[in-house]
Amino acid sequence: MIYNMDCMEAIKKMSDNQFDLAIVDPPYGIKHRMQGSKYFGQQSKNIDWNLNIPDKEYFVELLRISKNQIIWGANYYANLLPNVRDWLVWDKMQGDLNFSMHELAWTSFDRVPKVLRYQTLRGNRKRIHPCQKPIKLYEDILIRYANKGDKIIDTHLGSGSIAIACHNLGYDLTGFEIDKEYFEAAMQRLEEHKRQLIFDL
Repeated sequence: MIYNMDCMEAIKKMSDNQFDLAIVDPPYGIKHRMQGSKYFGQQSKNIDWNLNIPDKEYFVELLRISKNQIIWGANYYANLLPNVRDWLVWDKMQGDLNFSMHELAWTSFDRVPKVLRYQTLRGNRKRIHPCQKPIKLYEDILIRYANKGDKIIDTHLGSGSIAIACHNLGYDLTGFEIDKEYFEAAMQRLEEHKRQLIFDL
């Protein structure tokens, strides 16, 4: 199930270890670096969505309700998380541009760090969110870190790439997106993907 609501309203009511794996992409607090560029995709009318990072309570609750976690952008709030060995590095394969060539994700797993290489989407009609990640990137993560039957949670759904990846691989996803515009765009994207799969059959 995917909800258009503040994730904190929901997760405070959830049980300990209710989910097997949290794969989340919270705001990085870098609004000033993402405004006014065609490369960042559709901008919501809620221009302050990426103004601040989540507070400590969010991370405490996230670690409480999930057995394991993968948290994108955690280099912006590593001081709010335990020290770990396994970090994911997403190589965006976009060359030496004035944009980030890599993105980091903190993980709770005791494994060696990994580099995942997937081309980022830039400034085209397929990009509906400034922080949109490739579906194949999420599928790779699920294949590496999730087990059959796992319940997955995403507290900041964004473009819905993870929802499509979970649908493709048969995982039960609970997702939240507070911004109505992004929520509706993500749901439309997911439904179009489902229809395309049926059409291809």
